[in-house]
Amino acid sequence: MRHTQLGLEVFGPRLGAARTSADVQLDFFGGFPQTNDGVTAGIVRMRTATARVEWARTTLVVGQDTPFISPLSPTSLASVGLPALSYAGNLWTWMPQIRIERCQQLSDTSSFRIQAGILDPLSGEMPYEGFYRTPQAGERSRQPAYATRLSWSRGPVDRAVTIGVGSYYSRQDWGLDRHVDAWAGTADWMIPFGRWFSFGGEFYRGRALGGLGGGIGRSVVLRGPLTDPTTRVKGLSAEGGWAQLKFAPTLKLEFNGACGQDNPLAEGLRSGSPGGGPYGALWVRNRIGFVNFIYRPRSNVLFSIEYRRLRTFDISSESNTADHINLGLGVLF
Repeated sequence: MRHTQLGLEVFGPRLGAARTSADVQLDFFGGFPQTNDGVTAGIVRMRTATARVEWARTTLVVGQDTPFISPLSPTSLASVGLPALSYAGNLWTWMPQIRIERCQQLSDTSSFRIQAGILDPLSGEMPYEGFYRTPQAGERSRQPAYATRLSWSRGPVDRAVTIGVGSYYSRQDWGLDRHVDAWAGTADWMIPFGRWFSFGGEFYRGRALGGLGGGIGRSVVLRGPLTDPTTRVKGLSAEGGWAQLKFAPTLKLEFNGACGQDNPLAEGLRSGSPGGGPYGALWVRNRIGFVNFIYRPRSNVLFSIEYRRLRTFDISSESNTADHINLGLGVLF
């Protein structure tokens, strides 16, 4: 993954002193287009690209970024193309958005932050075309998604206790006058204790959240073909979350243990077949746990060993499992 950052100081007579910056993250997980000689046209994928304007207490952010209602991810070098515990309780995607943040200092050691914005109302569907951008269910509603987050922090920046709560809403249009309201309530926390330990995680509860990875990537269930005007479309309710314990005795060495679970509610799945996502099986629970250690022999070199256990349950309570051992080496540049 490649990371580039640019910064610029801007001063205006009405806006006051403001600092602007741009940040871009790229990787090489975009694959190849389905066309003649597509193997020679590998796609460099843009993960995030944001521009920020910062005043003393207020920040405006425009671009493609992670959903700010789900700001954390577990620590893992074995997860590169996607964040760790994706589709297992960690809401994520890289989505176009505009948000504004306001930080209020409560004391020398504590602060309160308010974030609000509009986002691309993604619904988790597969692209309809390989080369053309076609509106999906959320975008066909002709209104953005709306999100807010409130958070409180106390302590030094590198060891601050932070607790946040968020909300999300979007409208989805599945055609033929069939609409679904997507919503989510979220919570996140990062709690250091002692000199070496910290405990972090997130939790969510909501409906039709396939665009954020909720419901194991599915937003709705269907009672018949989507093209049939008599088919009922119902938002899939789901809940999930993850937690991680970190032990970092030195700046060069850390140990992490994390687990997460995504749980589409079974009563919703029994009312029809999954739709709006890449997965057709009636999966009702996806669970992942891992332990790893990460060592930095130099400031720009990382080495990691990780063991991961995956288990997915279907609607009949049968499960499939997999074990994964990963050796990772990273170079920062």
